[in-house]
Amino acid sequence: MAEVKFSARAYCKIILHVAKYPHAAVNGILLAEETKNKDGPKVKDLNIVDAVPLFHQCLHVSPMAEIALTQLDHLSASSGRVVAGYYLANENLNDLSIDKPGHRVADKIAEFFPSACLVVVDNRRLSLDMKKSALIVSQFSDGKWKNKERSSISLEGPSGVLQETAATLLQHNNQDMIVDFDNHLDDVSLDWMNPEVNELIDEVYTSCLNP
Repeated sequence: MAEVKFSARAYCKIILHVAKYPHAAVNGILLAEETKNKDGPKVKDLNIVDAVPLFHQCLHVSPMAEIALTQLDHLSASSGRVVAGYYLANENLNDLSIDKPGHRVADKIAEFFPSACLVVVDNRRLSLDMKKSALIVSQFSDGKWKNKERSSISLEGPSGVLQETAATLLQHNNQDMIVDFDNHLDDVSLDWMNPEVNELIDEVYTSCLNP
């Protein structure tokens, strides 16, 4: 069975984005390593290497979403990455649904990346110890979204290290550092690609990996 793997940056930035806005729904885009072969972008296993936070206010304002996706497509292509998925967290703690606008965005991504994934964050699994993965993953296959078994979803590194990394970041309130596209629209000097957060995640992950 094909596996979907999340890097430290991808997983932690999703969690930080959700934690920064516990009162609101949030969404964002997932980036994967670009793989070129005779079959196109479809790959057996999907390696999600980064997450880009989009919105926490009006999640589905089409013009803003189109602007963000267009910019992101150019930025990711220049770094050898491809837009490969969509994530969301709902406002309601127990809500694991995906609304129609979210499905439309995910479907559009799947048109260009046939192995795209769709992630819903289970808010009930968010805590300061982050012992359990909070991601519920579906993958596009044979023209439809199919739920992935937890056994086919993996996190970077040895068991527990990435959860410890996310927990450490939350315990130090590093969610306040995350910048999404909404923040960028309010102040264009804010970098929604989050280079400082990327460096911090790498540093904390390495520290947890080699205590």
